[in-house]
Amino acid sequence: MPHSFDWVCKDVVKKLQGKDLCPVKRLSDATKFRQFEILQKTAQSLFWKTEDIPIGYSLLQILEPNFPVPEPEVSAPIPLKCTVSQKLKGHLGAKVVAEGGASAEFAHSAGYNIEVQCTSIPASKLEILQNRKLVDKEPSFVKDCRIGATDLYVVTEAFEVTKGTVLEDSSSVNLQGKVLTPQFGKVQAQGEWQRERKDSVPILKGAVVAYKKKQLVIENDTCAILLSAKAKKKTLLGIPRMQPRFLSGSQYFQPKSYSLEIEISMFLLDCISMGMDLYFQHLQNEISEKTWKLAILSKDVQEVVFSSLLPMLRDKEILYDLMIMLELGDLGHMHGPGGVILDELRKDPWIGLKDLILYLLHALMVLSDTQLNLLALSMEKRLLLQQRELVKSILQQNFKYPWNIPFTLQPELLAPLQGEGLAITYELLKECGLKMELDNPRSTWDLEAKMPMAALYGSLSCLQQLVEA
Repeated sequence: MPHSFDWVCKDVVKKLQGKDLCPVKRLSDATKFRQFEILQKTAQSLFWKTEDIPIGYSLLQILEPNFPVPEPEVSAPIPLKCTVSQKLKGHLGAKVVAEGGASAEFAHSAGYNIEVQCTSIPASKLEILQNRKLVDKEPSFVKDCRIGATDLYVVTEAFEVTKGTVLEDSSSVNLQGKVLTPQFGKVQAQGEWQRERKDSVPILKGAVVAYKKKQLVIENDTCAILLSAKAKKKTLLGIPRMQPRFLSGSQYFQPKSYSLEIEISMFLLDCISMGMDLYFQHLQNEISEKTWKLAILSKDVQEVVFSSLLPMLRDKEILYDLMIMLELGDLGHMHGPGGVILDELRKDPWIGLKDLILYLLHALMVLSDTQLNLLALSMEKRLLLQQRELVKSILQQNFKYPWNIPFTLQPELLAPLQGEGLAITYELLKECGLKMELDNPRSTWDLEAKMPMAALYGSLSCLQQLVEA
């Protein structure tokens, strides 16, 4: 659906305007972000957010029983409503239609009408849970997180739907005139063609649409919740984490025992001390290191990963399921191309291959469903190299600017992208939040585009390396 559960949750977060409030990404996860649910996050990049992944445990399940549980505070119901409709009418371009032309009308409408209620535990009440002993000295999921140097969080505030509702989305396309029909060998057809589509998705009572979290720290056989966002600490003490550090545009590795947030803070201080012009260079270094590691894999492994990812790009849920399995250390059974990748990991359990696949999956998760479909088309049409160079040039020009600014696309980079290839590329960029017009090289950099553009650059770079295998 063009306007999905993900869209509803993002819109709800905008309306609520709560600090540190996160939207739930998938309807299938809507009951996994309730209060006290434990989430994990693995540091994959300094430049885009990673997913909060529910591990299937509640904090109350792992603490010793027979202790006081803080009483949650429940807000009054909050009604939220949104209706979006648009209608576009115009003439289709000469490449799409036969001589004589055709007109098209596109109509789309979507909306939601929900009521949510906030269930929260204020920081003062969370004190009751501090330094409580664990039922097991080290639960199984904690061992997995320790191996993967993963940070854990606990949901402390959740906005739940109080009444079941239905998300509805409808669209229609009406073509009139003399049109080409590629599905019938580019036969010309005179007349009118219509298509209507209606979708509905039920959102059940109790579904969580937004949440807040606090970091969980496990030390020895006790756990604590970091009540202040400024109090940064590694979730699991004892094993150093390997994180990249950048100096003078080059990269080397040293053991670090910081959380991702601390690493980001140190990284930003490096940028300020060395000049913000190097900011893009750090992104370039991170991605270059990943593509170099991909390049040293065997050609057969690269081909398996590439050919398996191609069909998966058209179904984000499958990509997400594979990412969850890898994050939770589960190399169990999975049908289709995802299973092929898991089989490859079983053959060679080298953790580097798993980390490389996870890096790419996390970058892809930042992109929209539309972008993933466009990436699949780009892979089939071998457009990745040209797109990567175009995206690189845009980031290189604008990455350092913390404001919106006009810029011009480089003609020599646009030249290889003609016709359908250019249209696909423009849609990829527009979906990141850039303001662009197909017939105008002048565009506008939007600060909100920085993270999706960085993730797009990372995705294109890794996929292009796999193409070259």
